[in-house]
Amino acid sequence: MFDTMTLTKVVGALCGSLLIFLLGNWAGEAIYSSGETGKPAYSVAVAGAAAPVAAAAAGPDFKTVYASADATKGETVFKKCTACHKVDGQNATGPHLNGVVGRAVASVAGFAYSDALKKLGGDWTPDRMDTWLTDPKAYAPGTKMGFAGLPKVEDRANVIAYLASLK
Repeated sequence: MFDTMTLTKVVGALCGSLLIFLLGNWAGEAIYSSGETGKPAYSVAVAGAAAPVAAAAAGPDFKTVYASADATKGETVFKKCTACHKVDGQNATGPHLNGVVGRAVASVAGFAYSDALKKLGGDWTPDRMDTWLTDPKAYAPGTKMGFAGLPKVEDRANVIAYLASLK
């Protein structure tokens, strides 16, 4: 069907395309990365960016929702977190989250926390985690965590219930 010359050209074109894609990705990382500070090198102000937090506050009370939270549903919500966090005791981009509920803030050995988290002190109670997961950057300005937050109180309650089940 294809002769070897045509097949060679097709494979070469695919390899060349992949190389261009990888070089473009590398260039983008170099331009828009902030290095080791954890702060974005470039950010865009968006009008009404605080709206998700206000919408989350208008819903049901966290304590009420948390009382009937479903850890199984929380495990599904936690998939949004797996890009940076693990639950196998290993640190990744973020610290591991085994036993995080009730643990002291910024206390995982060997993880380089931001100064914003180090200054918080105290423990990760379910209520505190709810506030954190609503909008991490508002809760601890200067945090390295780039996650925008979980606007739905049910999602926050379920993921906290899931994390509480991991010891």
